[in-house]
Amino acid sequence: MNWASIREKYPDRWVLVEALSAKSQDRKRYIEEMSVLSDYDETKDAWNAYKEHHLADPSREYYIFHTSNEVLEVLEQPFTGVRSRP
Repeated sequence: MNWASIREKYPDRWVLVEALSAKSQDRKRYIEEMSVLSDYDETKDAWNAYKEHHLADPSREYYIFHTSNEVLEVLEQPFTGVRSRP
């Protein structure tokens, strides 16, 4: 689905989506095609679901958005944290 379709199907909702097709350009992530995993009334519920999905498969690209946003804007930020060595 594209963002316009999601907004129409899930008005005024928090949605947890998986990016199926995306590209990066000028430090922005453009999500062209996505799948809605679930929708929520509350932000905290969406974040809890995000954490569960991300823990289960961190290689997949998950996002939480509110459908009141007309346009998606995802800014890429380099990781600046500390990673432990195995």
